[in-house]
Amino acid sequence: MDLLKRSRAPITSEAWKQIDDEARRVLALHLAGRKLVDFSGPHGWTMGGVNTGRLKHLDKAPISGVGHAIRDVRPLVELRAAFVLPILELDYASRGASDLDLDPVIQTAERVASAEDTAIFHGFPDGKIEGIIDSSPHTPVVVASTLDWPRALTAAKEKLRLAGVNGPYSLAAGLEAYAELVATGDDGYPLRKRIEENVLDSEIVWAPAVKGGAVLVSTRGGDYELTVGQDLSIGYASSDSKTVELYLTESFTFRVLEDKAAIFLGRSK
Repeated sequence: MDLLKRSRAPITSEAWKQIDDEARRVLALHLAGRKLVDFSGPHGWTMGGVNTGRLKHLDKAPISGVGHAIRDVRPLVELRAAFVLPILELDYASRGASDLDLDPVIQTAERVASAEDTAIFHGFPDGKIEGIIDSSPHTPVVVASTLDWPRALTAAKEKLRLAGVNGPYSLAAGLEAYAELVATGDDGYPLRKRIEENVLDSEIVWAPAVKGGAVLVSTRGGDYELTVGQDLSIGYASSDSKTVELYLTESFTFRVLEDKAAIFLGRSK
């Protein structure tokens, strides 16, 4: 038995498969950061932090004349979100049902995906994570209107090039920005397609965790790194005669290695 304790759950293999498949489907849809940054892992539960190779020198030391410093390590953050399922509903899988009611799985997977992507794009100071958007030194590019997106993206690409950041580039668009980008233009041709073909040469990434606009990111590699200990997994917490409590968990940290490799685009405030 491992740390997830799945073997103790009163869940049949048929039901486990549907639970895992549904969680995997939702996570693949909602996780945007993993499509844009370098991925290291999974390294397992025993990994507790990432060595940055740097030192933090201490001003106060217990022995005069002896310098003291500690290694700079980025600790892995553990996420855990619980949900409850009816055992009777899960048992239907072994009777041949392929359409279990797994809404709690869907909702939990969406929350965990949002937590990971929020840390990647906007940071998580308590977890010692700096986000892509907040760390960027570039002045955001203002998008004046829906039809202004092609011009704004061209300007954003030029800013990255002038900063020495080459492509390819990908755009991670938040909910409002993505809705504008998928809208049909006056000529009946989707704005998104025009941008993907003529400006980006890549698909626009739906990124619900990005707030207030979109972020153009270089995907050349070496600029951002997501390190995962335990990858996204479902574990067993407890059960009674009617329900079983499960949880979705992972451990990770995120590092910005080159802060100039992204630029934010959105409406002026």
